[in-house]
Amino acid sequence: MIRIYGELFLAFALFFAFIQSSLPLWGHFRHNPYALAVARPAAWGQFICLLSAYSLLTMAFITNDFSIDYVAANSHPLLPLLYRLTAVWGAHEGSVLLWIVILSIWTIIFSINQKNNMELPIVLSVLGLISFCFLCFLLLTSNPFLSAITPRSGQDLNPLLQDPGFVIHPPMLYTGYVGFSVAFAITQATLISGKLDTAWANLTRRFALAAWCFLTFGIALGSWWAYRVLGWGGFWFWDPVENASLLPWLSGTALIHVLLLSEKRGIATAWAALLAIISFALSLLGTFLVRSGVLISAHTFVNDPARGIFLLLLLGIVITAALALYVIRLPTLTTKQPIIFSFFSRDTALLLNSALLFVAMLTILLGTLYPLILDALHLGTISVGAPYFNTVMLPIVFTVLFFMGLVPFSRWQQAGKNLLLSAIVAAMWLWFFSSSMELTTFLSLSLSLWIILSATNLFRQNIGMAIAHLGFATLIIGIMLSSLLNEERDVRLHPGNATRIGPYQFFFLNTESADGSNYRGIRANFEVLKNNRHITYLFPEKRIYTVREMVMTKVDIHPGIFRDLYIALGEPLNQDDWSVRLYYKPFIRFIWFGAALMMLGGLVTIVRRRPD
Repeated sequence: MIRIYGELFLAFALFFAFIQSSLPLWGHFRHNPYALAVARPAAWGQFICLLSAYSLLTMAFITNDFSIDYVAANSHPLLPLLYRLTAVWGAHEGSVLLWIVILSIWTIIFSINQKNNMELPIVLSVLGLISFCFLCFLLLTSNPFLSAITPRSGQDLNPLLQDPGFVIHPPMLYTGYVGFSVAFAITQATLISGKLDTAWANLTRRFALAAWCFLTFGIALGSWWAYRVLGWGGFWFWDPVENASLLPWLSGTALIHVLLLSEKRGIATAWAALLAIISFALSLLGTFLVRSGVLISAHTFVNDPARGIFLLLLLGIVITAALALYVIRLPTLTTKQPIIFSFFSRDTALLLNSALLFVAMLTILLGTLYPLILDALHLGTISVGAPYFNTVMLPIVFTVLFFMGLVPFSRWQQAGKNLLLSAIVAAMWLWFFSSSMELTTFLSLSLSLWIILSATNLFRQNIGMAIAHLGFATLIIGIMLSSLLNEERDVRLHPGNATRIGPYQFFFLNTESADGSNYRGIRANFEVLKNNRHITYLFPEKRIYTVREMVMTKVDIHPGIFRDLYIALGEPLNQDDWSVRLYYKPFIRFIWFGAALMMLGGLVTIVRRRPD
């Protein structure tokens, strides 16, 4: 019954999405108020149907209804209830359903928040069209309610996803992805009506900021998940799927800065509208990369070329239509009177930074797609990894940091004094913590400290932006110092032995069994000392998930404000010896603290809505 009613609710959701996307648009051109009035009820009807379908799928996981193929492939009676709930979006079909549900939630939020907005029916129509396309994709290629061909007892959720980070990472990331569809829909609606003005910029900026906050949080959670779960001690691998989430973040960051200029001074409107389209296009591109099967990654869910072609066609049609409308309206978006800029001004810094962020996005896009294009054209295979991205991104990051530091100042002299002071503090900091004085680290640290100093001026102008800039500077400090000061060791240890990394001693006490509901494992017990003083105990594990017979390493971390102690249990060796990997990671928590500050800055800006 769950399967039948689930498919029925999805079919009704498709019907409501069709009504929501078609009738209001027809009513706009026919000046029919009754057709326009259909938009909100249709959006609510679609939302109720989608929520019902999602609830039924969740109930199928809770009750272990293995007559549904998707449940049988991603759950098991021994799987803990928490992970049965999150297994709903643990693979391709459920994650697409979650994507559409979140789109419907954004639609309802906009409908409630802007119920008196004259453009509401057209915005809802555009959002309905997006939902209609994805519901077609879901029902035609990715139906989560298909019956199981042969009875199964469940294949369990991928052990990589059986982690608390997975409970909140995908929903937050999707909320950020899908949130840019609202900025896109508002822009398309205003392009249709020809009213791209400061009111449009204000409204679009608020929703773009909300999406950007969720995307920032989602990316940070993904980085934290990779750091804790994958066992290699890193937080970013320049994996193509990681890059797919970074692309709309970069263009979205550029968008919210340019929209500030459009809102306050009525300039760069055409550039802002284009960035709104591109940010949404990159969100769709990320969906395509993750679910098309063109990438092999720990983050991907599916390997099905047919689904990839469907998504690629959807991406091409939607973006081509949006860009065509943009080109048609472009003559009306150009400023009729000349705008005079001072080179040393906040407006110039904002525009230059938006351009630099766009260049950074194109650079990452090229490095991510170029190997795929070569492979698709049978022109050979190449690998583009961290060396390429680190090399090309460093100059861009330095330049972005420089212009971020310039934003609050009105005089060269004041900016120069603060920059000199920051360079002195950076040199002292590096001399104290490290014997090396690498140029890239020195420049990054100097510019980041400069931004922190300059934020005292920016607080008086825009508190939200000041907090976000503080967060970005803190994140850069964390990346550079954790990379410079990081220490790691691979050792062979026997119970009763000890080893040292940094100022800490690790004593291998013993091993013991550590079995869970759906795995069996071995836990190693370590005591950590510093200067013969007890600091903590660490308990890394080696697990075998019994259903999939998949071996997993469960690391243990002792976090601190200024350092992490990280230990991963390797393979068992002869004579009760174990291979053990140890990390001493100074300042790594600054990365996630900086991301949290950035998100907080965005939220403060949304709440305050205070003019500069």
